[in-house]
Amino acid sequence: MQRIAVAANPAEGWCHEDILGTGCRPDIPPYVGRTLLHRRSLRPAPKRPEILLWAPRIAIDYADLGSIRVRCIKAGVGPNLVLLHTLRTQLDMFEKIIPELEKHFTVHAFDYPGHGWLDIPKAAYAPEDFYQWTAAYLDKLDITRAAVVGVSIGGTLSPMLAARQNPRVTRIIAVNPYDYWPAGGIRKSSLAARLVFTPSEVPVLGATIMRLRNRYVSDRIFEGGLASPEALPKKLAEELYKVGARPGHYRGFLSLLAHERLWPKARNEYASIKVSVLLVYGEHDWAPLVERERTRLLIPALRPRLCVMAVTSCHSIVRENCSI
Repeated sequence: MQRIAVAANPAEGWCHEDILGTGCRPDIPPYVGRTLLHRRSLRPAPKRPEILLWAPRIAIDYADLGSIRVRCIKAGVGPNLVLLHTLRTQLDMFEKIIPELEKHFTVHAFDYPGHGWLDIPKAAYAPEDFYQWTAAYLDKLDITRAAVVGVSIGGTLSPMLAARQNPRVTRIIAVNPYDYWPAGGIRKSSLAARLVFTPSEVPVLGATIMRLRNRYVSDRIFEGGLASPEALPKKLAEELYKVGARPGHYRGFLSLLAHERLWPKARNEYASIKVSVLLVYGEHDWAPLVERERTRLLIPALRPRLCVMAVTSCHSIVRENCSI
């Protein structure tokens, strides 16, 4: 629902409720008499699914990270394996690989705050926020001796965990780490992404464009992270679009984009990594080749293995190649 605040006396003016990040005009007195009118937007608030459509047998659980509640899952038996998803997606991105992984590991995955179906806190959504949330998740579930596999921003968070010697992490696999800007990044993925995200920092305009994007535009943006559109099934595309319609979601994502320039600073910490590391890049990932090699050389003495997938794959590689 979109809420529009209307003054009792038209002479007093009107304003959108803080949806566009502008707030009400200061010359409008906030006294009783103002009426809230509601009109249904093109994207009504969606209902949270109670089961995983791709794996109903896996129970959905919830974890409290201080004042923030997140959705999470745990499946399988064996050594702990933690999966960290990409920006603007959710744990369902791993639907293709979890059924195989759970045969060998205890698989853990969660939705970052502001992503998926739970809380959308007021936060900067800067890299440090995502690091703290991820570390808190590991602590809350008491996950020990974990291998952490991260994709995109998850592929930057996993080296950050290792560089800070998080005692719960024993090895990492960083897949298409999002530690470069502006040479790569989500704007490079497609024309739709450039048109929607380039004006994201322009007051009012960026928020308006973000809120008014439709299903067609949403699908084209997600497909920009894939080598083949078929890797994004219709049900997942629909769910990702519905998640983007949740009240407050667009604000969190705009804040994430506003702090996008901070992700490359994570590389300053890579020299402190002491655990085993594997770097994986999709053949057509957004990261330029020079940035891939720069990341590899920043990780110390053990020299990580650098694996460039021979198959055609792009940024959201876990949707396209299950062999990782």
